[in-house]
Amino acid sequence: MKIHILGICGTFMGGVALIARELGHAVSGSDANVYPPMSTQLEAAGITLMEGFDADHLDPPPDQVVVGNAMSRGNPAVEYMLDRGLSYVSGPQWLAENVLHDRWVLAVSGTHGKTTTSGMLAWILESAGLHPGFLIGGVPQNFALSARAGDAPFFVVEADEYDTAFFDKRSKFVHYRPRTLVMNNLEFDHADIFDDLEAIQRQFHHLVRTVPGNGLIISPLNDGNLHDVLDMGCWTPVEHFDPRIEASWHVANAAPDGSRFDVICETERVGTVEWPLTGQHNVSNALAALAAARHVGVPPSVGTQALSTFENVRRRMELLGEINAVRVYDDFAHHPTAIRMTLDGLRKQVGEQRILAVLEPRSNTMRMGVHAATLADSLTEADQVWVRVPEDLGWDAAAVLRRLGARLHVCGDTQSIVDQVGKVATAGDQILVMSNGGFEGIHQRLLDRLAAA
Repeated sequence: MKIHILGICGTFMGGVALIARELGHAVSGSDANVYPPMSTQLEAAGITLMEGFDADHLDPPPDQVVVGNAMSRGNPAVEYMLDRGLSYVSGPQWLAENVLHDRWVLAVSGTHGKTTTSGMLAWILESAGLHPGFLIGGVPQNFALSARAGDAPFFVVEADEYDTAFFDKRSKFVHYRPRTLVMNNLEFDHADIFDDLEAIQRQFHHLVRTVPGNGLIISPLNDGNLHDVLDMGCWTPVEHFDPRIEASWHVANAAPDGSRFDVICETERVGTVEWPLTGQHNVSNALAALAAARHVGVPPSVGTQALSTFENVRRRMELLGEINAVRVYDDFAHHPTAIRMTLDGLRKQVGEQRILAVLEPRSNTMRMGVHAATLADSLTEADQVWVRVPEDLGWDAAAVLRRLGARLHVCGDTQSIVDQVGKVATAGDQILVMSNGGFEGIHQRLLDRLAAA
């Protein structure tokens, strides 16, 4: 079958493309921004990429068009597809119909930690010899690719609550029909498509309704928003986890930075994890992944050994380089809770060394100012904070973050940040760049600036 994917360079749609190619389909795709690393990953798989969304990309017509959720009415390719009556489907629906329908699906959902937990779970199953399929919204470094079909029966999918397509406004995850469901946490996010927290909770309950009675739901013990979801109705056994208090899955003898901890399952110590990751959020992610893996038959002792060799997903506290004893990290954090947890983990790891935080408020929700009230508190562990202010920022960064005092530096362009950080950075400093986008290549520019000092 000839498949053309609109929006192919997004992490999810790129994963769909890789799996479709692996299954033997002829795959091509269009996107407005065709660039590495996704473009090189796709081209290496034999997938033809086209820049932009010209209608002639669909001529001659493919057998099926797979439409990404970034596509909207008015897009030339979308209008051509509709006018010509071409066969089309959303990415999540294609995945459900062509890959997931006869698999044991392990879905990882939540506001934070989906990508990392999915990577952990896939690696545990791989280490147990199960060769799972997976589609993850990032590149786990243990695998060096974001998606593969794998062997039956197990498939790990990052279950995103964002909407499916311009013609299907349900959350992506309602298509997946998991037998094992992880719900990591739940907060208000995606203000561009959800009016309030209750709207997101309704979508999560739609997901809960799809989990069979012989399945398993894994959820944190102390997340009231998820308890509210389960209180709407639950027909599936639930296991709870918590890194700080006693639950079905919890920890003991944990290092303050989360780099080592014993795993306790139903009062029994089942193994120890010692790894380079930091932060209580990653300890929590680990417990969820271990519980999900046990549900498909992987003993926790095997799971903890696997996690001790886990290499985190790219862009999750990824150390990009060290110049003159100054380290530069890249992190995807773009929500105050994620920012706070990332900084807390780094602080516990580096002690009194200075943390120079660089933030780009890039997500739709962040630009709208929905999280402005809690943003300053999330940055308090940083010694210095630089904020890149985009033109469409809907709030006054200097006013919102004024409680940070002299630590705060508001900049209108990326080069100013590079110059200022490069000027003040000294040996032992930790530069933490936080953005869910490319940030105009600031990471390499910072490393180059440090090298030139």
